[in-house]
Formats: sequence, structure tokens, C-alpha cells
Amino acid sequence: MSADAPRPLADRLRPVSLSEIAGQDHLVGPDGIVTRMLQSGTLGSLIFWGPPGTGKTTLARLLAKETNLHFEQISAIFSGVADLKTVFASARQRRELGKGTLLFVDEIHRFNRAQLDSFLPVMEDGTITLVGATTENPSFELNAALLSRAHVLTFHALEAQALEKLLERAEAETGKPLPVDEEARASLIRMADGDGRAVLTLAEDVWRASRDGETFNAAALQEVVQRRAPIYDKAQDGHYNLISALHKSVRGSDADAALYYLCRMFDAGEDPLYVARRVVRMAVEDIGLADPQALSITIAARDAYQFLGSPEGELAIAQAVVYLAVAPKSNGAYVAFKQAMRTAKEHGSLVPPKHILNAPTKLMKEEGYGAGYAYDHDTPDGFSGQDYFPEALGRQTFYDPPDRGFEREIRKRLEWFAKRRAENSGRK
Repeated sequence: MSADAPRPLADRLRPVSLSEIAGQDHLVGPDGIVTRMLQSGTLGSLIFWGPPGTGKTTLARLLAKETNLHFEQISAIFSGVADLKTVFASARQRRELGKGTLLFVDEIHRFNRAQLDSFLPVMEDGTITLVGATTENPSFELNAALLSRAHVLTFHALEAQALEKLLERAEAETGKPLPVDEEARASLIRMADGDGRAVLTLAEDVWRASRDGETFNAAALQEVVQRRAPIYDKAQDGHYNLISALHKSVRGSDADAALYYLCRMFDAGEDPLYVARRVVRMAVEDIGLADPQALSITIAARDAYQFLGSPEGELAIAQAVVYLAVAPKSNGAYVAFKQAMRTAKEHGSLVPPKHILNAPTKLMKEEGYGAGYAYDHDTPDGFSGQDYFPEALGRQTFYDPPDRGFEREIRKRLEWFAKRRAENSGRK
């Protein structure tokens, strides 16, 4: 870039020290975890999880500077296996010369499992210190092997106070006040929706559009930047109230009310992928096995949105919401899971019965491992009726499906299994 080429305001105001990072005191404040890591003199691999414009890239750059590591940045959207091999080879050469590498991977959740696995050896041998950035929940989008080798740090959307400080820095940098009245300034901050880069871009648009002596009110501001302020603050009560209303409308089989709250969320600027994730949750919590198709429908809606984007992909989510609302309802599997989890935590040390344990060695066979196990596929009905719970625990019942939807059929199967188990027990 030429020295005279204009730089975007967000780039000119990029923090040059940890103290200048806005709104992430839980990470870089005096007692923040990143501050403590740097004070200890060690920095492991990290995953930065949070919404756009919250300082993930900036913090990665500053960490490289603070730890005297070479900063290398790639995007998972534009990089493949060949690019990774090149980056790793360069990092190995630097390491041989005594220089470490901090590899920042933007949108790391876009890599597939094989690509993510390729990071493991270079993380383990110290060739790179990985810092991955993602807007998606790492627990769902990244594999367990990578997560076990990295510390996940959560970035928060910037609050109004932090965004106001960015505007004040922008005014100091440009040497002129933002030409908006008080109401319009508050509206501009809401439009940024917790995104520091967005608030600076909006401010730059306002400066470009203003004439000498002109001051925009809230209505004029909206015309200038062509963006609506969110109807609710996604970090506050309005966000949770609407998603709760959507969830309960689906649970209550009211498709019309569910569509109303869904559209209110979309109109307010809610992230459709957040809504899609919550709709998937509704499928497993409130429909469950009463309609086994429900989960597939919601996953397909999420994928359709990712493929189509807004606004076309929002229709797929709306279709899934209607499907869930009119589907038969059951929380049988949800309740069973919670009960089984409580039991597992209370009795997690019990050993399974020996007859269902493998016996790969002669000693284990002599100890009775696998003795008496009945291979269900060899029985006339494909069901042996054996007991699989630890003897000290005894048989437990967690899943009690209601007599609705597909679970009517499941209940019949369970009753038949119970009858055969009783017969099997009576023969002993």
C-alpha cells in the first residue's frame, strides 16, 4: 500500500497495546486471564470465540508482539492443505533459527476435520502457537483433539460504553466531532450491535455524507447509513425474552405465534445462525422421538441458511419452526438423558458386568470376562434379554415415552423388550 493511500478509520485506530483493547477486561484487564498468561511468561495455543468486531485479530497480533513471536495470519475460508503445509514448513525453518511462530487462523471452524487434525503435531512439538478465531461455538464446530490442546477464551460483544469510547477516539484521531445529535449518536451505537469495527465504519460513513455545518438526527442518520438500529439489545432482556417466546410458542404448538416471534428476531438483526441453533435445540428437547424427522429438518434448515445466506436462507429456518410447532411433542428422551446423567454421576465408578466385557487376553478369559454373553443377532428375535447394568446398581428405567407420535411405536417395542427380559429372568 502506498504511504499516501487512505487507511480505513478502524485500521488507523487499531490498538497498539493490550490496554487499548476495548470491552474485554475479563481477558486483558489487570486480572484478566491473558494478562496472567503473559505475566507467567508462557503462552499456549488459544481459541478466541466471540462475535465480529470484538478484537480477536488485534489481540492475536499483540500477543505475538508481547511474546516476540513471528505473526502469521491465514483464513480458513481461503486456505487449504497445501497452504497449511507451506505455513508449517516456514514455521519449522524459523524454529531452527530460534524464532517461534504465532499462527492466527481466522474462521478456524471452516476447516474440516482432516485439516484441523493437521495442526496437532505442530502444536505438540512447539512449531507453532496456534490462535484460532471463530464466531461459532467451538464445542460444536471444532474437534475434541484440537480443543484438548488449546484454551478457549470468550470475547464479549462491546457494550455501549466501550463503543462510545471508540467514537471519542475516532473524533480525536480525525480532529472533528461526529455530526450527529445525542439521540442519533445513541442510535448509531445501537446500529453497531456490539461490533467495534462496525461503529467506526458507520462513523466514517457519517463524516463522508455530512456537509459543512450539518448535524444529523436519528431519522436522517438511518437514511445516510441505510441501516436500522436493532429493536432490542442482543446482550440484554429483549434478546432472551424473544427467544423464550419463540421456544414456548413452538412447544405450545402455535405456529402463527412462533412465526411472529421469529420474524421479530430477524427484523431486529438477530444472527439467523443463533436462531437456527436454538431451533435445533427445540427439536431435541420438545419434539424428540415423537417425530424423529424433526432433528433432520432443523439441521437441514441450518445448512440451507449457510448455503443461501440472508434473506433467502431465513425461509428455511421459518419452515423448520412451523414444522416443529405442528409436530407431536415429547420430552421423553430429554428427561431420560437428565436422569441417566444424574445416575452416571452418582454411580460412575461401578464396573459393567463381566459378561459384556471383551476378553482379549487369556488371563481375562480365565477371570470370566465375556463368559455367558449372548450375541443378540444369533437369537430368534434379535433380542437376548440379557441385563447390561452393573450388578451393584441393578436395572434402571430412564426413558418413559408418551403415547404420542412415533413414540407410540417405541413404547410398544419397550414393553415387548421388558416382557422378554422378565421371561429371561424367570428362566434363570
